[in-house]
Amino acid sequence: MSFTRFVAIDWSGAKGRRHKGIAIAACGPAGAPRLVRPGHVWSRTEVADWLLREATREPTLFGFDFSFAPPFAERGAYLPGEHGVPEQAREFWAYVDRRAPDEDLGAASFLEQIHRRHFYFGIADGTKADFVRFRQCDHRLNLAGGRKTASAYDAIGAAQVAKASFSGMRLLHHLSGKVPIWPMDPLEAGRSAVVEIYTRIYLRNAGMSGTKLRSRVDLNRALDGLGSPPARLRFEPDDHQTDALVTAAGMRAHAARSRAFAPDGLTPSLARTEGWTFGIV
Repeated sequence: MSFTRFVAIDWSGAKGRRHKGIAIAACGPAGAPRLVRPGHVWSRTEVADWLLREATREPTLFGFDFSFAPPFAERGAYLPGEHGVPEQAREFWAYVDRRAPDEDLGAASFLEQIHRRHFYFGIADGTKADFVRFRQCDHRLNLAGGRKTASAYDAIGAAQVAKASFSGMRLLHHLSGKVPIWPMDPLEAGRSAVVEIYTRIYLRNAGMSGTKLRSRVDLNRALDGLGSPPARLRFEPDDHQTDALVTAAGMRAHAARSRAFAPDGLTPSLARTEGWTFGIV
C-alpha cells in the first residue's frame, strides 16, 4: 500500500475530559517527524474528530498504541462465562461503547463495575497470572525476541493498559465504517487506514535498549537508527512525545517492507477477532 503520511498517536485511557498523556506526531515519505500541536492537551473525542478530517486529505496511516481487541484465540471468548458478549472485534467495540458511557470515550466503568471479575487490579484479586492472557501476535513478538506486551486484562499500574485499550475500542467503534481499520478491514488503494502500534518494536529496530526516551539526544539517536533525519525540537520532550515521534518514523520504515501488511501467522479468523500489531512480522 502507498501512504504519503504516517501518524502515531500516543493514547491515554485516564479518566477525565482532557489528557496530558496524548501526543501526536506525523511524518511524510521523507524528512523528520514533527509533533502535531505540541503543548495542546487533547481530548479523545477531539483526536477522533481530527483524524476523520485528516484522513480525507491524503492517504495517511494512523497508528494507536493500544490493543484493538482482547485475546480471543486462547480461550475462545473475550470474557469467558459471560452471556451476550460478541465474538468478533467490530461487534465487541460496539458492545464496549454501549456498556461504558463514561465521558470522553472513557471505559473505566466497564472494567471497574460491569465486568470487574475479568480484570486484575491488584493483589487482593489473587494471582495475576490467572487473569492475564495474550494475543497470538504478542506470542509471535516474544518468539522473535521482543518483550511481551502488557495484557488487556491488566488494570494495575500507571500505564493503565486495560483502560487505554478499552477506551480505544470505543474510539474504534466511532471510526468504524468511516476509515479502514487494519486488519479487521481490507486496505483500499488511495485511502487512509488505522493500525495498532507498539513503540517498543521501533525502539528495538532503532537499536535502543531502553523503553523510554526523555531527551532530544536520545530521541535523535533512535530516529537515526530508523533512517530518519533528526527532529528539530526547541525543548526537551516528554516520553509521550518521544514515543509518538519514534513510532511515526518507525511506521514509515516498516510500511516499506514487503510483508508489512501480510505478516506470518495472521489468519482471517485472527483478523476478525484479535487483530494484529503493525510491526510484528
